[in-house]
Amino acid sequence: MKLIIDDADVNAIKRLVEYYPVDGVTTNPSILAASGRAPFEVLHEIRDIIGPEMELHAQVVARDAEGMVADGRRIVAELGAHTFPKVPSVPEGFKAIRMLAAEGIRTTATAIYTPMQAFLAAKAGASYAAPYINRIDNMGYDGVGVAMEIHDIFRANDLPCEVLAASFKNSQQILELARYGVGAVTAASSVIEGLVKNAAIDAAVDAFIADFEGLVGAGKTMADL
Repeated sequence: MKLIIDDADVNAIKRLVEYYPVDGVTTNPSILAASGRAPFEVLHEIRDIIGPEMELHAQVVARDAEGMVADGRRIVAELGAHTFPKVPSVPEGFKAIRMLAAEGIRTTATAIYTPMQAFLAAKAGASYAAPYINRIDNMGYDGVGVAMEIHDIFRANDLPCEVLAASFKNSQQILELARYGVGAVTAASSVIEGLVKNAAIDAAVDAFIADFEGLVGAGKTMADL
């Protein structure tokens, strides 16, 4: 399962890319707007941080298929071949996904709340389908269960599309999807940091270091011996 950062905070992205085995970055218009900077300025900086090979996902904002295609072309032209235009899973979006796929542009179908949206997006040629886990939960349904169902539908119908689950509130949801083997998840920087935030882990590491320093001297490591 790929682990992708859902953020436009370049400092947070730099830290996660340095310390964690992440596979790319997703953005959306809302988190780009929160940066207060020009969208392509931020996206180019993210691309510089993650390099040309990692995935970068950026959303189209036009409302009609032709406009979405124009947005998608511009996004890829600006940010490179390993960039996925995110396209809303609505009728105009399905048309745009088909048109972009015909040009060899890989897309991420977004704003997914139901398995049928994901199925139609995959049939149209999307590379990823992004169900909103927490938002589905807030509607009274099971977001993790929906993502699993979408994964199963893709496999049952031999569709070359992967789940890219988004909108998480805790690490347990990510663990469940990793156990199930979905294609990818994208989570906020704070959620990714929380995957290993545990007082017991810190206490164990501190105890090992204290015992070692008691043997060889304070501040010494294996490299000093």
